Formats: sequence, structure tokens, C-alpha cells
Amino acid sequence: MSPDVMAKYEVVIGLEVHAQLSTRTKIFCSCPTSFGAQPNTNVCPVCLGLPGALPVLSRGAVELGAKGALALNCAVQPESVFARKNYFYPDLPKGYQISQFDKPLALAGYLDVHVNGETKRIGITRVHMEDDAGKSVHDGFKDSDRFTYVDLNRSGTPLIEIVSEPDIRSADEAVEYFNEVRQALVFAEVSACDMEKGHLRCDANVSMRRKGAKEFGTRAEVKNLNSFRFLKQAIEFEMERQVEILESGGRVIQETRLFNPELGETLSMRSKEEAHDYRYFPEPDLIPVRISPEWLARLQASMPELPQARRARFVSEYGLREYDAQILTASRETADYFERAARAASDPKQAANWVMGDLAGLLKADGKEIPDSPIPPEHIGELVTLISKGELSGKLAKEIFPKMYATGDAPSAIAEREGLKQISDTGALEKIVEEVIAANPKQVEQYKAGKTTVIGFFVGQVMKQSRGQANPATVNAILAEKLK
Repeated sequence: MSPDVMAKYEVVIGLEVHAQLSTRTKIFCSCPTSFGAQPNTNVCPVCLGLPGALPVLSRGAVELGAKGALALNCAVQPESVFARKNYFYPDLPKGYQISQFDKPLALAGYLDVHVNGETKRIGITRVHMEDDAGKSVHDGFKDSDRFTYVDLNRSGTPLIEIVSEPDIRSADEAVEYFNEVRQALVFAEVSACDMEKGHLRCDANVSMRRKGAKEFGTRAEVKNLNSFRFLKQAIEFEMERQVEILESGGRVIQETRLFNPELGETLSMRSKEEAHDYRYFPEPDLIPVRISPEWLARLQASMPELPQARRARFVSEYGLREYDAQILTASRETADYFERAARAASDPKQAANWVMGDLAGLLKADGKEIPDSPIPPEHIGELVTLISKGELSGKLAKEIFPKMYATGDAPSAIAEREGLKQISDTGALEKIVEEVIAANPKQVEQYKAGKTTVIGFFVGQVMKQSRGQANPATVNAILAEKLK
């Protein structure tokens, strides 16, 4: 589809994000939520939906759900009610999902996203709790062409569903919003948000309308997107698909679709259900959840500093660029590491450069993350301070840093052990400068003839003779004096 045709339309997107809560047990029973167990072993009569088994709500799940809602600037409701969402699917053993409908856990939140240098607020309609279904396995077995296998280990895993307002107007905005949700939940320790383990996924509701139109178009829901890349690709494909239908005089059908990563396309799955199709009614085996103002206040007081607030503080307190602050708050571990390095450093911005540059490069080469760093953050702060005090040059610091990574030793200890401290002693440097000048009469004549740029040659020779340990500023000053 040509850009000119696409430019006549506006996309309207709303996301439904599903996040697994970081509880050790399921929401209505004591079965473990651990990943990787043998199929159908983390199960019991409750999560298998056997007759007579009764659910018992996990207090820990409610606490994490409420913390997640607070992290998303939502108003936690004093009373919420669980409901049965009725539908048939092979991996839903009860024949219904226990969710929340007209009385959810929390309402009316928001997150700010930054795209193309602009900040935009995305509204959050609601956050509600529910149990997860099992997993249908369609391939990987010798008879997968004839049978689908069902693993019910995930059945009953506690989730929160975060429903955004239809405020998103591009695939990039959708990706940024999804990432902001992930960061908020990880910082609040509500969910690990490990997409490879199924902790975080989203459904994208996508519709197109003519620019300037007030009414929304007919939407298609793309289900179970479990990566930022797939979310972007699915939305962009869906935009083009719908515009092509509209341009040809057709009508977009309200339906549920799946994204096929191999084809880069969305495929029709079923017609889109409405709320009444699920025959919601209050769960008779669970009483309403009532949250007191005192309990909520204690929970609010226990909340950590969230990524957006921390990002703003890094900019104001440490003088970082917005882009750098965003990188350094990509995870709570990275933010904590940088802050410890910054507090030990004479220049926090330089500490940020070492963390984002040299350290990140070495960790990536080793397949490691910040928590696995062999360099304590205080050692990066010390390295920055040694440079600013003139005890190490930038060149020497670059030489010392890999040794810090390999040994875990402090930079001062390595410099002392290997004789790598910067030479700032004027007497010692004068002697080296005089030797260099005496050995290069041709360059001396060039300098005296007005070619002052040749001083760079002399600096290089002094640095070479001093094994890179000479203080460049002191060397420049001495050379200028000696070459007069």
C-alpha cells in the first residue's frame, strides 16, 4: 500500500496486556507456578476444574495485583468481584475462566510514553485479576498432524489484565506503551515479565478510520503477541490489510486474528465475541474482595520509586540526557547499579558513559546482564574519580577497565600493581620532553616556521615514550614552553 493512500487514514489502537503475577503458587490453589515442569504435574482438583473442588483466593496475588495497579497510576477499588467468563476451549478445564467484569480491581490509570521526542499520555481503563488457561500444544510430536496436546500446568496461574483506552495512534506508540507497562511492573516487583516464559503478552485491538473522522472504525483483535517486534509487525500488517479492504470498497469484519511470525501476517481465527457472549455472572464460590483504606495506604508506602519518576530524577539530579536516563532505567537492576556508581563518582555523567559503553559491551560479549557484572559499581565510580583527579588518563583507564572486569579488582589496585599511574610530575616530564625535542630537529624547525600543528606529533612521541602515562595537559604546557 502506497504511503499516500495510508496517509488518508488514522489508526486507533487499544492494548490488553496480560501479566503473570510473581507468586509462588496459583491464584486459587497451592499448586506451584514454576516454569518448565513436566506437563500436567503442577495441577490439583481446583486448577483441573474437578467437581466439588472450591477455589480459595490468594492474598499474595491480590497484594501484587493492587501494587501493579498502583504502578500504573490506577485507583484501586474498595470492592471488586470475581465473575465466571464462560467459553469452551480444550485448555480451559472448568469450561469458564474466573475473571472480573463489572467490578474490577482498579480503574482510571495512565502511563506517559515518549515517541519522536514528544510525550503522550495513554489512558488505562481498568486492571482486573483472573486465572490463566492451560496451553494447547499444536506441534513438536510425531502425531501433531492429527492431535493437539494439552498442558494444564499454567491453568490457574494468577494474571492481571491491563486494558488501555483507545489512545494509541501508531505501532511505535504501542510498542513504547507496552514497554512502559513492562518496566512499571518489573520495578514494582509485581511480575518478572519474562516473555519467553509467557509472563507477559498482549492483545492489540486495531481499527482504521479516515483522518478527521470522529467515529471509530471496525476493529480486529490480534491475540497473544509476546514480543515488541511481533506487536509492531502485527499492527503494521493489520493497518495495511484494513486500508486495502476499505480502499476497495469492502467492509472490515470484527474478528479475532492471530499473528504468524513466519509469514509476518495476521490470520483470521474466529468472529469477535462481545461481553454477552461470555454470559458473565458473579463467581458463586468466591466472596467480594474488600480492600480497606489502611491496607491500601500501607501498600502504597511500600512501593519503590517507579521508572518514570526515576528517569526524571536521573535527569535533574545527575544531569543525564533523557535518552541516557531511559537506557539506565530499562531495568531496576541497571538503575540501581548506575546509581551506586554515580554516588561513588566525581562525575555521574562519566559514570553513566562507562556503564552504558564499556561495561555493557563486555557483558554483552559474555552473554551476561548487569546483575552478573564482575565489576562492583563503586569501582566504576572510583575509576571516574581517578581520571578527574589526573591520576589516570583516559587512555590508561581504557587499558585498566578490562583488567577490572577480568579480576574484579579496584582500578587503584591495578594501577599500583602494574605501574599504570599517570605521570604529572613536571620534572620527570620535562626530561622526556627534552629528549623528544632533541631527537626530532626537523619537526622543531617546522614548528618554529609556523606549523604549530606539529605539536601533536611531539605529544604523541612523549606519550609513546611514557607508555601512555604522561599527563597530556602537562605535556602540552611543557612543550609550548620548550619550543618557544
